[in-house]
Amino acid sequence: MKKWLLILAMACSLTAMAGGLKVMSYNIRNCKGMDKNVDYTRVIDVINAQKPDILMLQEVDSATVRYGGAVVSDTIAQACGYVATYAPAINFQGGKYGIALLSRNKPISVKQYALPGREENRTLVVVEFKRYIVACTHLSLTEADRIASLPIIIEAAKQSNKPFIIAGDFNAEPTEEFIAQFGKHFTVVGDSTIPTFPADKPNIKIDYIAVYKNAVARRAQAKGYTVLEEPMASDHRPIVAVFPRLR
Repeated sequence: MKKWLLILAMACSLTAMAGGLKVMSYNIRNCKGMDKNVDYTRVIDVINAQKPDILMLQEVDSATVRYGGAVVSDTIAQACGYVATYAPAINFQGGKYGIALLSRNKPISVKQYALPGREENRTLVVVEFKRYIVACTHLSLTEADRIASLPIIIEAAKQSNKPFIIAGDFNAEPTEEFIAQFGKHFTVVGDSTIPTFPADKPNIKIDYIAVYKNAVARRAQAKGYTVLEEPMASDHRPIVAVFPRLR
């Protein structure tokens, strides 16, 4: 009996490991849907249905007037069982506006980098865990600013001796020069022909998950890339990838 229990336990453990590290990126527009209604439950339901290990969020208010002082990243983290790491890009309406990285486990370390953006300042947050490093960003609407951001992103990735995964809203289509330059240093995960924006009738791809091409990048080979068919909860569709060897 004990032998069979041990075998069952080992099988369950292997099954869990086989699932891999699930990474999701989602520009949530502060949970403002395509119907212009702000509804946290819709975004929370999307996240809970996927149960990612790492969740990258863009367009996230913290204690602003327009959202009644709500700390949006904390609201989602508490509802979904995550640790929230918030990275403000600008001061806005008495609070902050920026990006967030939510994780099942507490990070080992967190670094934040300022990025250029002429319409508004942008930021990159880099969060370290035991077996990997993940980074979230929301890049400028202006290509010159995106290209100027690339050396900063590369330098942050170079400091890692672990697999380095970056995700977010890059505000760049696959045919643009920024993506061409980005691709020299990072491997973009998934099918670049699948659009992510606007959510109701997507016709362009501007949301990405990618892996830095360092010596340990082979451990971050991705499978199961998906653009979720979610047409209402935000103006972007969420994207998901699984990294089998990083769990």
